[in-house]
Amino acid sequence: MLFLVLSSADIITSKSAPIWDALGYTPRKSTPVWDGGGRGRGWRGRKAAIGLDLVPSSHCCRMVRTTSVNSNPRCLLSFMSISVRAEHIGSFLRPAELLEARSQFHADPEHVRALEDAHIKRVISRQKELGFQVFTDGETRRRNFMSDFTEAVAGFDLADATPRSWHSELDVLPAKGDGHARQGSHEDTNVSRVAGVVTAKLQQIRRLTGHELSFLLQHSPGPIKMTLPSVTQFPAISFKRGVTDRVYKDHSELLWAIVDVMKAELAQLSREGVNYIQIDAPRYSYYIDPKWREWIRKEMQVEPSDLLDESIRADNAVLDAARRPGVTLGMHLCRGNNRSHWYAEGGYDAIADKLFGGIKVDRFLLEYDDERSGTFAPLRFVPTGKSVVLGLISSKRPQLESGDALMRRIQQAATYVPLERLALSPQCGFASTMEGNLLTEEEQWAKMRLVMETAHRVWG
Repeated sequence: MLFLVLSSADIITSKSAPIWDALGYTPRKSTPVWDGGGRGRGWRGRKAAIGLDLVPSSHCCRMVRTTSVNSNPRCLLSFMSISVRAEHIGSFLRPAELLEARSQFHADPEHVRALEDAHIKRVISRQKELGFQVFTDGETRRRNFMSDFTEAVAGFDLADATPRSWHSELDVLPAKGDGHARQGSHEDTNVSRVAGVVTAKLQQIRRLTGHELSFLLQHSPGPIKMTLPSVTQFPAISFKRGVTDRVYKDHSELLWAIVDVMKAELAQLSREGVNYIQIDAPRYSYYIDPKWREWIRKEMQVEPSDLLDESIRADNAVLDAARRPGVTLGMHLCRGNNRSHWYAEGGYDAIADKLFGGIKVDRFLLEYDDERSGTFAPLRFVPTGKSVVLGLISSKRPQLESGDALMRRIQQAATYVPLERLALSPQCGFASTMEGNLLTEEEQWAKMRLVMETAHRVWG
């Protein structure tokens, strides 16, 4: 594990000054926070390129590799919680050969597993070649981003599903000068079916991620990230009136049954050497979209504000089970991602205060690739001590974004969250369902390269 150890002896200004100044940047005219004799990283040659009013500080920090904690450190921070600048959400496109093998009625599980192993090695290799520091297996073994749960827990009817409306991106035009892509939308049913209605009391029959973890730990050249769905995902899409309420009286009872299963899984992952656990939580988008807020009132028969409070409590119960030194916890928020389709729109304004202040994570990975995501203003509610990964690059569209436009948008976000607490990623995974979004592998890796190149231009 890589840690940031600050060499200064004392904090010499107000405790409210951000600790992130120790990373080597300080706003112009601000008072230095750390009393160190070293030199900050060079920035003068880069700051003019994006117009950021930052200068190198004189603060001293050094990067060291360690497996133990100093007995009396002045400051010791998890490397991944603040210093990983280039990220991705987790999933990558699956090869046609693998999809074809899975589609066979009598698919040979050993053949499928061999294809998965080979592809996982390839995606790990590509991540390393591009310079990424945290690795995933691309969610290669999953049918969709939540299938680890539905396939490990009995009680789901996977032949049934609740209906949902999806919208498709229509434009094929490049991004505008402000970095926002131009878009149109219409309702579309050409999406992957995400099935699973609860018909019986849930009973775990195997580990959720056990079939993924050992291979990833064995082959990863560095820290790994495991992704799991938020517990809030299932009451919204797996509770069917007249069916599920025969075994769980309401959405809340189902939610807390799922919490029990997920707590045990995250606790075990954190004990097994997983450095980074990310919760994927698209259902929080229901609270930012008026049509889905009304759906909550009508279908779930609860006030959205009350359900938001309960959802935060439930996710925190799961996160608390995983928290331990050296483990970074993240939450990814999007508005749906299925074959380049989406289901919700709206800025984070309606949930920012409660969610950003209430969820116990180190990093928020936020969708911000177009106008549907709103402005950066809600980021002002992100507390000091938490980082924001800006999902500025679309995983839904094949067109490659402008690096200069991305840098301007990062500059805009930095007016609400200091640059030292920002990072960059695609807006979502490239294959939240195994069929994947509507772009090629070459286009996918070009976008990943752009993430890394832009991160180098901004943070060095």
